[in-house]
Amino acid sequence: MSRIALGLLALVFAVTMAKAKEEGDKERKPSKETLEKYDANKDGKLDDTEKAAAKAGAAAKTKATKEANLAKYDANKDGKLDETEKAAMKADHDAAKATKKAERDAKKAEREANKADKDKEKN
Repeated sequence: MSRIALGLLALVFAVTMAKAKEEGDKERKPSKETLEKYDANKDGKLDDTEKAAAKAGAAAKTKATKEANLAKYDANKDGKLDETEKAAMKADHDAAKATKKAERDAKKAEREANKADKDKEKN
């Protein structure tokens, strides 16, 4: 009986792993922005050359972001961010995120108020 259970367990594991690999092998579709920027032949997908250009663009953006963060937050100029410097960067990031959220919320409230005013005018 335990051999059957062990065999079934192994079978379930093998099927699960095969399914996970199959799903992992599927390529992610590029974003609309990526297609607009790198789809040179405008066929709606990225060929190998376009993928290479997109990858190079992403690497360049990552490098530029890292350099900008070092220039802004590396107080001791040692070429890397220590915990204090990372905390300062995170605080700035969180503050910017909160500001954007507040702006979105304000726009939403304004739209809702305008809609309510229009609804009142109809009645």
